[in-house]
Amino acid sequence: MHNILITGANGQLGNEMRLLGATSSNNYIYTDVAELDITDRTAVELFIKEHHINYIVNCAAYTNVDKAEDDYDTAELLNATAVENLAIAARANDAVLIHISTDYVFGGNVQNTPCNEELATAPTGVYGLTKLHGEEAIERTGCRHIIIRTAWLYSIYGNNFLKTMLRLTAERPTLNVVYDQVGTPTYAADLAAAIFDIVENNKAEGNDGIYHFSNEGVCSWYDFAKEIARQAGNDGCSISPCRSSEFPSKVVRPAYSVLDKSKMKRTFGTVVPYWSEAVARCLNKLKNE
Repeated sequence: MHNILITGANGQLGNEMRLLGATSSNNYIYTDVAELDITDRTAVELFIKEHHINYIVNCAAYTNVDKAEDDYDTAELLNATAVENLAIAARANDAVLIHISTDYVFGGNVQNTPCNEELATAPTGVYGLTKLHGEEAIERTGCRHIIIRTAWLYSIYGNNFLKTMLRLTAERPTLNVVYDQVGTPTYAADLAAAIFDIVENNKAEGNDGIYHFSNEGVCSWYDFAKEIARQAGNDGCSISPCRSSEFPSKVVRPAYSVLDKSKMKRTFGTVVPYWSEAVARCLNKLKNE
């Protein structure tokens, strides 16, 4: 039996991991800051040693992209220093660290083909930069690791684009949504299932490295919003496409960050559902909550 630590267990991905962990014969241990402060290296090392942890799945992060611009120190602490703490403890205890990163490491790339793992990183803001520092810290420590970059995460938990659009398209007669940022939405339950498969079937062995995972397909935020409204039956709201420049922000968000999943599929045999089908499953789950 393996002992699997899930950090950031109260977030979108952490909550999805809880549901899957409950079905396993392995021992899943869930922590958030109250149970384990991952910014405290001594606490992390002690926890991982005492609980004989075999896998660490790090779902914790500073994810407020706009706020990060004014709060570099906190973003760096959570997205890089804390990650290094986990990596050092993983190496000391021969555990595997599965860490979640982001498409924002590519923000400055002008792309029109899906981003693979070999593409040079070019973050345009503090969030992307600190997440990149986290990746670099893991590689520097030399622990056994799988880094999974993902994008546009949503679920039935917390605050996310899908839930915001559900509410706004139900409340408003009109809505403007950007169409010049293109990527792929990722249902957190599908990402959790991919991670769960790696852990439960011991697929990490000999497969250290960086991987990409999002749902299949390509859309803009405008297309995503239209599909959410269509599936939810919120047809009273007229959704119009607009440019990012109409929503001024401190951060230049990636204009094209479709992720190439072929390495993940090839290495782990991961089955990747299509994005609009994943939206349907999430909406169905929300209805039944």
